[in-house]
Amino acid sequence: MEYRLNKYISNSGYCSRREADRFIESGNVTINGKRATIGMRVLPGQKVKVNGELIINDIEPVYIALNKPVGIVSTTDPMEKDNIVNFIRHEQRIFPIGRLDKDSQGLILLTNDGDIVNKILRAGNNHKKDYIVSVDRPITKDFLERMAQGVPILDRVTRRCEISQINPYTFKISLIQGLNRQIRRMCEFFGYEVTKLERIQIMNIELGNLGQGNWRDLTHTELEGLFDMLDASEKTAGSKKPANSNKSFNKALEQFDIKTDYRKGSIAAKYGKKEKNDKADKPKDKSAGTPKSAFSPTDETETSHKPKKNKRPSSGLRVGKQKVASNKPKPRPTERSKSAKPKTASSAKPKGTSSARPKPKPQAKKK
Repeated sequence: MEYRLNKYISNSGYCSRREADRFIESGNVTINGKRATIGMRVLPGQKVKVNGELIINDIEPVYIALNKPVGIVSTTDPMEKDNIVNFIRHEQRIFPIGRLDKDSQGLILLTNDGDIVNKILRAGNNHKKDYIVSVDRPITKDFLERMAQGVPILDRVTRRCEISQINPYTFKISLIQGLNRQIRRMCEFFGYEVTKLERIQIMNIELGNLGQGNWRDLTHTELEGLFDMLDASEKTAGSKKPANSNKSFNKALEQFDIKTDYRKGSIAAKYGKKEKNDKADKPKDKSAGTPKSAFSPTDETETSHKPKKNKRPSSGLRVGKQKVASNKPKPRPTERSKSAKPKTASSAKPKGTSSARPKPKPQAKKK
């Protein structure tokens, strides 16, 4: 979403970008009633007209500055109840530019412009961010000097930075890198623990008097300055060899945090472990009643030899009980059974007896 004037006109469907340039050169395009020139930008709220006809785009650009409080997570994941999008509840679909740790507070930018996100976050552009940091014990001169020279994190040393002391427990630091939890890791290397971390500036955008938990739209002056800085950094980056992105290194840091359980409140550790457990908890067989992750490796080997419940070794095709009974092989008839007739109710009694009762013999009459 690049809001150059010619692209703004072409995205509306009025004409192509080349035709828009012709209209601009001929003086038929105005922004807020003033004649436009080639290369001008369209800022939120401005009205663009071509040949007197108002140009309308469905999606209006949004650029927001938020003073993020501690506890809000810089993610759009709906599974995270404290995600930053739900906290703001903006009418348009927006997303954060970069991140600010859950344990940290201060300035963070949000937008619906994907192009500006990549330009701000690009490591080679050297965009400065300022922080106010409080630590758990008095700051020394040696600590400030060594912090400014760069600190080893995994297999990399952080870039040089500007740092100045504010009071015995607080200092201000300016970074041009975007490593995961960078300031906290740098302080920990020297035995300091961060008690409060607040970001106060991103490039030319300052936090100022914006209350904690509040947000505001960027002003036209701030946007003009921001776009000018992005254009200047693009020209500088084009003439030099592009710098390596921090993305892969941040991935390595997240994996390291998961293994070492660094800062249980870390988003990377939280979601990384959940993902890992979900994969381990999926049983290979539907009949498996308990997930493997619930057991230690020794328990897993022991239980693997035990027969599974409700499982009997198969003896062929499985059929119903009635079919099993009917399919049983019948005993072969012997010679005696062949000649014998099937027994009936009358033939069941021994020979020589009848089914009728014997009549009593008549007794002799007495004389």
